[in-house]
Amino acid sequence: MDLRRSRRGIEQIGEGLGTLDREVFEAIAESPSPLLDSFMPRLTRAADHSKLWFALAAAIGAVGSTSAKRGAARGVATLAVTSLVTNQVAKRVWKRQRPNYTTVPLIRRSRRMPTSNSLPSGHSASAAAFAVGVGLESPSVGLGLALLAGLVGISRVATGAHYPGDVLAGFGVGAAVAVLGGRIVPPIVEAKLPTADPLRVETPERPDGAGVVLVINPSSGSGTGARVIDEVKESLPEAEIIELDGDDDIGAVLRDAAARAEVLAVGGGDGTVSCAAGIALEAGKPFAVFPGGTFNHFAKDVGCDTVAKTVAAIRAGSIGCVDVITLNEKDTVINTASIGAYPAFVRTREKLEHKIGKPLAGAYAIFHTLRREAPVRIAYDNKELQTSLFFLGNSVYLPSGFAPSRRSRMDDGLIDVRILETGRPFATLRLVTSLALGRLVRSPLYHEMRVPEFQFKSLDGPTALAHDGEVELHLDEAHFKVNYRGLPVFRPLP
Repeated sequence: MDLRRSRRGIEQIGEGLGTLDREVFEAIAESPSPLLDSFMPRLTRAADHSKLWFALAAAIGAVGSTSAKRGAARGVATLAVTSLVTNQVAKRVWKRQRPNYTTVPLIRRSRRMPTSNSLPSGHSASAAAFAVGVGLESPSVGLGLALLAGLVGISRVATGAHYPGDVLAGFGVGAAVAVLGGRIVPPIVEAKLPTADPLRVETPERPDGAGVVLVINPSSGSGTGARVIDEVKESLPEAEIIELDGDDDIGAVLRDAAARAEVLAVGGGDGTVSCAAGIALEAGKPFAVFPGGTFNHFAKDVGCDTVAKTVAAIRAGSIGCVDVITLNEKDTVINTASIGAYPAFVRTREKLEHKIGKPLAGAYAIFHTLRREAPVRIAYDNKELQTSLFFLGNSVYLPSGFAPSRRSRMDDGLIDVRILETGRPFATLRLVTSLALGRLVRSPLYHEMRVPEFQFKSLDGPTALAHDGEVELHLDEAHFKVNYRGLPVFRPLP
C-alpha cells in the first residue's frame, strides 16, 4: 500500500512538472516580441550542427590566451562526445514528442522542424558542453560562453523546437559530460608560487655607463650582438666594450675584464652568460646581461629582454640578487642542466608544438626520444633508476610536468628536478599515454622534486651533462647546490 502511494505521488509530481513545462512553453510561444521574432531564429540557426561553437573555437584558437586555446580544444572534444551521447543514447532512452509549434508565430518558427525525440535538447547539450569545457581551462571565457549557451537554449523554446524541460535536460547532459571529462583529463591549473620582496643592493647610478665593461661577440645571435654593441655605444658612451672573435679564450677575456671592471656585463648565448656569471661571482662584481644570443633565457627571466631595459637598470643603479647553482663547486648553472636526451626531446617538441599542440607534440617527442636514445642509470637519495630524460633547473619552473617553460622568480632558493624513469615494463607506452592524457604528473614513472641541494651518481661510468644549452661535461658524479641570492644583477625592480 505504501509503495503504491509513493508511486502515485511520484506520478503526480511528474504530471505537474509536465503541465508546468507546457504552460511555460505556451506562454513564451504566445508572447508578442519583435526581439524574439528577429533574434532567436538567427541564433538557433547559427547553432545548427554546432557551427556557432566551431567558429568560436577557431576564433579563440587564433587570438586567445594559452589557457583559452586549451579550453577551446577541450570544448570541441567535449561537444563531440556530448553530441554522440545525446543523439545515440539519451534521445532513445527518453522518448518525448515535440511541442505543438502551431502556437508559435510563423516568423519565429524554425525553417525545418526536427522530427527526433524532444528530450533532451541537442542544441542545449552541445552549448553547455562547449561552454563548460572552455570554462574548465579558462573561467573568464567560459562565463561569457555560458551566457551565450543560455540564449541558445532559450532560442530553442522561442522557435517552438523544444519544451523548457528539454533545454534544462540538455544543459544537464552537456555539463555532466564536460565535468566527467575534467575528471578523466584534469584541466591544467597554473601554479602561483608564494612571492617575497626582492633583495636589493645599493649601488651608484651610472647614467653614462662609467665602470661598465661589456664582453660581447658581434656575431652572436645571428648578428644580434652587433646591434647590441651599437645601442650600448649610443646609450652608455663611457662603457668599455670588448668584442670577441672566434679565436679568443672567452674565460680568459672575461676574467681580465672582471679584474678592472666595476660592473661586468656580457652579451651572448646562455652558455657565455653562464660562464660570465660564474666569473662575476668569483670577482665579487655586480653583473649585467644584454640579450645578445638566440634564446636569451636568463636575460628574459631577470626582466632584461631588451637592451633598453638593461641600460635603464644600469643608469638607475637598480640591482636585485638572484640564485645561481654551483656544480661540483666549480661550474655555474644559471638556467638548466640535463643528462640523457633531454635537449633532443626539447628540439623535437618545439618543432611540432605549433602544428599539433604541446600535449601531442610532447607525447610524440617522448616516444621518439625514448625509442632512439640510450638510457642512463643513476643513483640518488638511496634509490637507483634508469632514465633517458632528466631536467634540473635553477629556481622553480612552470608548469609542472615535462614541459617546463618559464620561471616566475629567480630567488626562491630551490633546485627544480624532474626525471622520467624508463627502466620499468612498458615504460615508454605508459609515459606517452600519461602525457597525451595530461596525467604525467600522476604517473609513478615521473619524479619531480624541489630541493636546495641535489646529487646523483652515474652507475655505468661518466655520462654527458649539458648545462645552459651549450656546455657539455662528462661526469661520474654531479653535486648541485643553490647559491641563494648570490649573484647581484642589474634588472628592473618593482
